[in-house]
Amino acid sequence: MAEELTLTPDLSRAERYQELMPQIKGIMTGEQNLIANLANVAAILHEGLGMLWTGFYLKDGEDELVLGPFQGPLACTRIRLGKGVCGTAASTQTTQVVPNVHEFPGHIACSALSQSEIVVPLIAGGTTRLVLDIDSQYLEDFSTVDQEFLEEVMIMVRDHHDWE
Repeated sequence: MAEELTLTPDLSRAERYQELMPQIKGIMTGEQNLIANLANVAAILHEGLGMLWTGFYLKDGEDELVLGPFQGPLACTRIRLGKGVCGTAASTQTTQVVPNVHEFPGHIACSALSQSEIVVPLIAGGTTRLVLDIDSQYLEDFSTVDQEFLEEVMIMVRDHHDWE
């Protein structure tokens, strides 16, 4: 049986991540199924950070991402590489921090409530395998703190799985 997520109230974002990181590592320990791990990582981040939408898009074929495990409202099912924030992160293999999604050229609006977004790609063997997408209902909600910790999360996921 899974343990309940325990959080200390009134923490800074960095302190919140510091609480979440061992829980993310712990939930993956002993589990090799990628989808199961992505589902639990999405749940931990979503609940722990209080975001609008938290989830993954997995590379499907050469030029598309397909919706994976997520928490939050209804989401876009498929995104072409190079399109929107997720497609841009996947195609450029770089983290995208978007303070205001309404100012991002080609933003794909899955939810009208989304105001800012961060997307972190997982690169293995030189190829984008998936992206972590987090949407906030607040403008300018993501910083270098989020980027650093979420990139570390993606390294943990990458290193925990065989990508052959």
